[in-house]
Amino acid sequence: MTHSLFDPLQLGDLHLKNRIAMAPMTRGRAGETRIANEMMAEHYFQRASAGLLISEATVVSRRGIGWIGSPGIYNDEMVAGWRKVTDRLRPTGTPIFLQLWHCGRASHSDFHDGEPPLSASAVRLEGGDSIHTPFGKKEYETPRPMTLAEIAATVAEYRQAAQYAKDAGFSGVEVHSANGYLLNQFLESKTNQRTDAYGGSLENRYRLLGEVLAAVLEVWPAQRIGVRLSPNGVFNDMGSADFRETHLYTISELNKLRLGYVHIMDGLAFGFHQQGEPMTLGEFRSRFDGVLIGNCGYSRQDAEQRLADGSADIVAFGRPYITNPDLVERFRDDRPLAPWDDMAKWYTPGPEGYIDYPSNGQ
Repeated sequence: MTHSLFDPLQLGDLHLKNRIAMAPMTRGRAGETRIANEMMAEHYFQRASAGLLISEATVVSRRGIGWIGSPGIYNDEMVAGWRKVTDRLRPTGTPIFLQLWHCGRASHSDFHDGEPPLSASAVRLEGGDSIHTPFGKKEYETPRPMTLAEIAATVAEYRQAAQYAKDAGFSGVEVHSANGYLLNQFLESKTNQRTDAYGGSLENRYRLLGEVLAAVLEVWPAQRIGVRLSPNGVFNDMGSADFRETHLYTISELNKLRLGYVHIMDGLAFGFHQQGEPMTLGEFRSRFDGVLIGNCGYSRQDAEQRLADGSADIVAFGRPYITNPDLVERFRDDRPLAPWDDMAKWYTPGPEGYIDYPSNGQ
């Protein structure tokens, strides 16, 4: 049976009114406190015609920080801030999942009182832009490999963050294991050169993601948990020669957990690492029985094709949602989309470039 973007979907015990998701997009509006605010609540509310909202990446601890103005979920004040968002959305009936994030090596000592960022191994992020820190733009640094005690503490932080997300009224959580952030750094051989139980074999490199999911499963039922993967991505200097083997192993392990969904960035809009033929959603469909979300640079036509051929159940849109808060309505009415190529105000502190885009084709 084929589906369209406007067909409803049952995601576990959650009813989605359509198969359009708003992808997580870091927008830097939480300020120095990293507490979600009324402006952020308005941003998500404006886009609540989506079937599913996935929050911007939200750090699980102070050690996870690597982006100016990104929100957190590691204290009671942050719970209260995010509750403004979920309370605003509740009357719309649109579920929102909180994306749990740790930047790992994609950070800088300026965020950590002079301490180097943490990662699987001492492999520096190369070839990317310099990083914006609280003290200006800096070059990336060589990270410090995490100790076993730090790994255990990080797993505990994910569990606590999952509980905080539940306390804040979210519908579920998405574990971010993509785009070159911490869990992705452990997963891929390019960035994981460890020789202990967390490195070497596929089983060992998957271990941290598996332990994080086990911890989150202590808080949330499996159907309220998603995972994000980026098998083709070069973002944050990723791309391992064994990327296909790594991700097919990973999706097979995730299938055993009966998760709510897996969110695959299969599109190449952020670049491709050129380590082989790009992975397709069909490869993941053959190994995963649950809901698959496709993402990264899809046009409406691309999205409809993925739904029609059954490789995706939901399609997530990122950048089009920046300038088109009424993206669902524009698709449904065949109206043109506002362009999203002006990045000048995407990450500025105020409402401009964030909640001032017109809806209803105005």
